[in-house]
Amino acid sequence: MNQKLLISLDPKAKIAENVTIEPFTTISGDVHIGEGTWIGSNVTIMDGARIGENCKIFPGTVISAPPQDLKYKGEQTITEIGNNTTIRECVTINRGTLDKMKTSIGNNCLVMAYSHIAHDCTVGDHCIFSNNTTLAGHITVGDFVVMAGMTAVHQFCSIGSHAFVTGGSLVRKDIPPYVKAARDPLSYVGINSVGLRRRGFTSEKIAEIQSIYRVIFQKKLNISQALSVVEAEFEATPERDEIIQFIQSSMRGVMKGFNAIKNMD
Repeated sequence: MNQKLLISLDPKAKIAENVTIEPFTTISGDVHIGEGTWIGSNVTIMDGARIGENCKIFPGTVISAPPQDLKYKGEQTITEIGNNTTIRECVTINRGTLDKMKTSIGNNCLVMAYSHIAHDCTVGDHCIFSNNTTLAGHITVGDFVVMAGMTAVHQFCSIGSHAFVTGGSLVRKDIPPYVKAARDPLSYVGINSVGLRRRGFTSEKIAEIQSIYRVIFQKKLNISQALSVVEAEFEATPERDEIIQFIQSSMRGVMKGFNAIKNMD
C-alpha cells in the first residue's frame, strides 16, 4: 500500500522536501516543518505548529492542540519548536493564548515520554525534561535546565538557566539559575556543580556562584537584605547580575533554603 495514502496532510501545511512522515500521522491546518525532521507514526500535528529542522517526533505525540484554558476563544496562536529537538512518545504540547500568543521550545531539547507542556510556556535551549514532566500554563524555563521524572510545575513559575530539579518534585515557587532543587517542600540544596562543569564553567566561577547563594540561602537574611549584601560584596559579573535580576523580577517568590524551611517547622 502506498504510504502516502496512510497520511492525512492538510494542503495548507508547508513541509520541507526531505521531511519523513510515517504512516497514520495527521497534519492539519497552517503547519510548517523544517528540513530533515522525522515524524513517527500516529503523531497529530495541529494548526499553528512551527517545527524546526532535524527534529524527531515520536509516536503518539500531539503538538499544537488548542490550550486547555477556558479563556481561549479560538484566537490564532502558535507552537514553536526549535531545531534538533527530540519529542518522545505521547508528549502533548498546547499552543498559546492571548497572553503570549505562542508556546515555544528552543533548540537541542529532549522532552521525554508522556510529558506535557501547556499554553504560553517558554522553554530555552538544551533543556531535558524526563518522563512525565508537567508544565502548567505561562511557565518560563531558561537554557540548560534539567528536570527529572514526575516533576510538576505550577502555572506562572520561572526556572532559571542551568538549574536541576530532582524527580517527583512539586515546583510552586521560582527556582533561580545554577541551583539544585530537591526535598519536600522544594528547596535549595546547593548549586548544580556537575552540570556547570560539563558546560565548561571554571572552578573559580562555580565557587563564585556558590558563595553568592550561601549569602542568599544560608545567612538567615531576608531576600532584600541578602541581595544588598551580594551587590555590595561581590564584583559585578554576568552570573551575579543574572541571579540578582532573576530574584528581583520573581512574581511568585523564590523557593526557600532547606535550613530556612527546617527553622519554620
